[in-house]
Amino acid sequence: MRSLLAVLAHPDDETFRCGGALALLARQGVRVQVLTATSGQAGSCGDPPQCRPESLGMVREAELHSACAALGLEPPILLDYQDSALAQVSDAEAVNRIMAVMQEVRPQVLLTWPPDGLSGHPDHMAVSRWTTLIFEQAARLAPEAPVALYHLVMPRSIADRLDLVRLQAIPDEAVTLTVDVTPVWEQKLMAIHCHRTQLGVSPIMAVEEEQQRLFLGREYFCRMKARMDSDFWLELGTATC
Repeated sequence: MRSLLAVLAHPDDETFRCGGALALLARQGVRVQVLTATSGQAGSCGDPPQCRPESLGMVREAELHSACAALGLEPPILLDYQDSALAQVSDAEAVNRIMAVMQEVRPQVLLTWPPDGLSGHPDHMAVSRWTTLIFEQAARLAPEAPVALYHLVMPRSIADRLDLVRLQAIPDEAVTLTVDVTPVWEQKLMAIHCHRTQLGVSPIMAVEEEQQRLFLGREYFCRMKARMDSDFWLELGTATC
């Protein structure tokens, strides 16, 4: 069975930058499993507030479950780490916990943030490091080891057009795969709106639809490590290598 494991940090990571691609894979019969390291307890309660700060983690977990259902994905797996504190978690401990999930999911493809977290968020950087270590260590599971590791990225041309100065964009030619998510546009928007507490802190939701489609209508990935020349994800969009 074709399968993918997305190792991410917070509820909503799975939707904004890769939700369309994940939904398209699920439509093709790929088992898509999201693993989220925190419940997002340090995030926004919404504007106006949707909950009290002490219950935010529980509310965001429910939002994550709803978003995954809207995208057609497996129910998410959540670890119990504290939001904004993943840099203090032992790499060995986190890797062992995620490896236990991998033994059940048996993913052919791993997906995570790039080493700089795309936005520089320390939590994103931590899960990126863990996932890279896992890919390297999983070779001993052969022939069941993942065959490819992908990163979520943003091409510089799009970042420049939208003045996204806080994102660590990469040269356009460094993007391995571009996925047009127009076929699941409404599905992706539905998943975004499941994260009600976070809508007010996402500037892209306050702009015109043309700009929303520029930022959200295509998703970009780099195939960072691989044990085979091809995999099922390269067939999903426009590959540049």
